[in-house]
Amino acid sequence: MGALVVAGADLVLPDRVARGATLVIEGGRIVDIVDRVVDGPAGAVRVDGRGALAVPGFVDAHIHGVDGIDVLSGDGAVARVARRLPRYGVTAFCPTTVACPAADLTAMLQATRQARAEAVPAAARVLPAHLESNFISPSYRGAQPAACLRRPPGCGPPTADAEFSSDDILAAIDDGADVVGIVTMAPELEGGLDLVRRLAGSGIRVSIGHTGATYEQAIAAIEAGARRVTHLFNRMTPMTHRAPGVPGAAFDREDVAAEIIGDGAHVHPVMMRLAVGIKGVGRVMAITDATAGAGLPPGSRARLGPSEIVVGDRVATLADGTLAGSVVTMDRVFAVLVREVGLSVSDAARLCATTPAAELGLEGQGRLVVGAEADVAVLDSDSFRVRQTLVGGTPALEP
Repeated sequence: MGALVVAGADLVLPDRVARGATLVIEGGRIVDIVDRVVDGPAGAVRVDGRGALAVPGFVDAHIHGVDGIDVLSGDGAVARVARRLPRYGVTAFCPTTVACPAADLTAMLQATRQARAEAVPAAARVLPAHLESNFISPSYRGAQPAACLRRPPGCGPPTADAEFSSDDILAAIDDGADVVGIVTMAPELEGGLDLVRRLAGSGIRVSIGHTGATYEQAIAAIEAGARRVTHLFNRMTPMTHRAPGVPGAAFDREDVAAEIIGDGAHVHPVMMRLAVGIKGVGRVMAITDATAGAGLPPGSRARLGPSEIVVGDRVATLADGTLAGSVVTMDRVFAVLVREVGLSVSDAARLCATTPAAELGLEGQGRLVVGAEADVAVLDSDSFRVRQTLVGGTPALEP
């Protein structure tokens, strides 16, 4: 791979914003950062960064689909999502499921494994999957399909006439352990804490979500090994002054990182700003929770697992009006964080790239530093629309 320079952009570095600077890339990595415009090595490909902001490539840890493609739809869906995400500045993502039959889960995990093994240059990196699992609270399921919910193994008789059991789901997770990164579950369910211990003990990141857990039950889950909270505030017990709920547990524990949907609709910008103020930018991950409706015009129809959804401006809904994830992309999340939440571009980059990369254990990603992977989103300084995305130094978009 030849040399490439991003020249004249404002570079969002870990400790500062370097105005009108140059990023020098060779061999897929950042080899130099120069505080002025330079040509770089002889023969280097040049990306014009004038009037642009260069940030670490976005890492979306919770995304169900984009551009009409749901990751559970088969037919190479995970790989197709990977090819489309760089147009929105995303360089790595966790393909995310809703609760689904064991056979569908197995197929999706196999598709994830295949996409990781057959990575396409200029496609977003496919990370281990995020399972919004079958083991969530029926009362807090939101748009998750009720017919697919199950009790943790060993807790009561199997669901009558069910095509799959909780043991089938765990078998699918065990068989796909190499490509399961995160499991969202409700720890207050009977047998929930044992399941937290089992999953965490196998190296899976357990996230508390779609849950009716009290503060005390959430703390018990954290003590058992849970280290994340899925889409903070949404589909969980609320935080009040006498009952802190799951949000209170997330705020109380430094060892827990929190996702937050950054569309400006699922969570009010004021609450987003307060959450970041309490937890700090190093413990909050901005996510899209995007459905296949992301990237489609309002009024379009798409799928979320087995359900049809209607695309709005920022969110998707089921036919009955139930919120069913978002339809924003990560470049738009970045804009919401800066314009509506009031974060600096540096802090927005941390929420969209640096913190999720760190939480997912991605070495050499999520920061613009010498030696890091050259995963970069080049955004228009005014609109924050994506001009170019580099994945390992390879331009993903046509000039």
